[in-house]
Amino acid sequence: FHNNGCNGANGIKHMETMIDVFDAIPLQGCTDIVCCILFIICILGYVAVGILAWSQGDPRKVIYPTDSRGQFCGQAGTPLETKPLLFYFNIMKCASPMVLLEFQCPTTQMCVEKCPDKFMTLLKAYSNKEDFKYYKNFCKEGLDGLTVTQILRSGLCPAMLLPSKPFTRRCFPALGQKKGGEITVGNNSTFVDWDGNTRDAKDLVAGVKNATVVIEARQVAMKIFEDYTQSWYWILIGLVIAMLISLLFIVLLRFLAGIMVWVMIVMVILVIGYGIFHCSMEYVSLKSEAGSNVTLKDLGFQTDFSVYLHIRQTWLAFIIILAIVEVIIILLLIFLRNRILIAIALIKEASRAIGYVMSALFYPLFTFALLSIVIAYWAVTAVFLSTSNQPIYKVFNETACNHSRKICEPANFSTSSMKAECSESKCLFAFYGGETVYHKYLIGLQFYNVFLFFWCANFVTALGQMTLAGAFASYYWAFVKPDDMPAFPIFSSLGRSLRYHTGSLAFGSLILSIIQIIRVLLEYIDHKLQGTQNKCTKFLLCCLKCCFWCLEKFIKFINRNAYIMVAIYGKNFCTSAKDAFFLLMRNMIRVAVLDKVTDFLLFLGKLLIVGLVGIFAFFFFSGRVKAFENTAPNLHYYWVPILTVVVGSYLIAHGFFSVYAMCVDTLFLCFLEDLERNDGSAERPFLMSDRLLKVLNKKNKPEPAE
Repeated sequence: FHNNGCNGANGIKHMETMIDVFDAIPLQGCTDIVCCILFIICILGYVAVGILAWSQGDPRKVIYPTDSRGQFCGQAGTPLETKPLLFYFNIMKCASPMVLLEFQCPTTQMCVEKCPDKFMTLLKAYSNKEDFKYYKNFCKEGLDGLTVTQILRSGLCPAMLLPSKPFTRRCFPALGQKKGGEITVGNNSTFVDWDGNTRDAKDLVAGVKNATVVIEARQVAMKIFEDYTQSWYWILIGLVIAMLISLLFIVLLRFLAGIMVWVMIVMVILVIGYGIFHCSMEYVSLKSEAGSNVTLKDLGFQTDFSVYLHIRQTWLAFIIILAIVEVIIILLLIFLRNRILIAIALIKEASRAIGYVMSALFYPLFTFALLSIVIAYWAVTAVFLSTSNQPIYKVFNETACNHSRKICEPANFSTSSMKAECSESKCLFAFYGGETVYHKYLIGLQFYNVFLFFWCANFVTALGQMTLAGAFASYYWAFVKPDDMPAFPIFSSLGRSLRYHTGSLAFGSLILSIIQIIRVLLEYIDHKLQGTQNKCTKFLLCCLKCCFWCLEKFIKFINRNAYIMVAIYGKNFCTSAKDAFFLLMRNMIRVAVLDKVTDFLLFLGKLLIVGLVGIFAFFFFSGRVKAFENTAPNLHYYWVPILTVVVGSYLIAHGFFSVYAMCVDTLFLCFLEDLERNDGSAERPFLMSDRLLKVLNKKNKPEPAE
């Protein structure tokens, strides 16, 4: 129900009665306008950052390999268009620790059309015209008239070629393995290296170790992709089954919620009772065992906890603890039975509300689509920002050199003082960076990108919560259901939320985003300080992380209920958060009971759905059932579709049940407001359903006869 200008009305028929019920709450305007303006400005700034990143960034740096001059191999429209592969002059140097520090192999790299497919040394190829013609494909220009010594000294050609295969657009030695485990390259176990020495093929492993791991991962990925192509339609069938079971479970909650709750309580009592019986049997059986009468105080602290299980006093403590828990549960059941009945009634009422607002079950798809857009924009902007640097060249040298790893210019490096002092040094492409104002503040732009990602993602989630809350509130406050409800509750609630309460949504999501970005910074600091031995710092950091985690959970709880109050009354965020918090604090026991009962039922539903669909998928895809033996597809890994179906089923169930949980929370707040504001008289009638009135032993008084 909404009785202000911003939120509209449910109808004219009962408007006067409804206004009397709620003390004629005055008309209100749009909420948290300042935060709304700030959010719009930040979004425009976010768009500007994206445009700036797209104008400066170059994603080709991620897609294409880069040679020693910083040129992209295989890029269309360039002289290297026909040379998509990167060739290393000396792959052995890629085993250097500097590769891990600078992500650059300290050897000349050039773009080639094909990887070498045979053994060949420059010395032997130079004496054969055809071989040297082939060898030139892996050399720089300017070889005419030079001797082998001059070519090697100038670094124009590699000393030798190894049979290689392309992977991730890079040429890696074609390593193999014989039956005895001997490493080979080109079917040979030895090769002559770049210095003319005979080496074992296993020496090449260090240079391409990471590549071989990636190759194996690629093979597994290809098999997984093939499995998806063979089983995708069966996976869709499994997900449809999960969706139907989720819908069926929500419908059944309308009729079986009470039975399920009481069965759960009885099962807990029986389990604890069995625990008491088992502990008693263990206590009696240890009576005759030597040393079992030793007290825990005399035994002291033991690292082997199994020792305590041989002491009678341990089992006596278990019996006492379980008995106390049993008594507490029974007492709570006796004194809280009415509140449990209220929780069951509200859960059933939520099923009825969803029956009138069925479109709400599919609203998570809209939220998912918006979140996908937010994530995609953040990811693309992050890639463009990270690739908007300029190529940086550094001096690479194998021997001692004062200029090693200093920035250099490849165009004039051959005539520079660096080259004169270090004759064997080379000026090679190292990484992308820059010294301009834009590059100096690049880290700030990345931080802004991350912060706006959190803000937008939380805003989308908040929009979904407020939209659902408004739709379900319209059900509760309708005098005659569904006649007094809007024709399309979800769409009308979505329109009101965006038109009038964007500021409140932005305010709540901003608070949550600030806490989340602080948690990210704490995780970053913790990662940087992993190698330190300062225990005080570690303890302080751990405490901060724990505190902000708790604070985030608390803010999410406050925001969720604040959005419900905003959707009902149209007040600003702070007022709604305060009203919701104190309303819940005045009814703490009811809140605790409803929360735990609802959590259990939804957990049981998720477990049931994932379990049923997962078991069906296991027997189907593994071929354990003869009836489906010829129907099931042939797969490399049958766990691939099974895991996909299980994860997908959980996400589907979570999506449906998140709507259900929001419905329960909304109806609960409306129920509490109804109890506090109304007394059942003709002037202030209760607006809850007859079933809830029956549980509370209340009823509305009839209107006096005229």
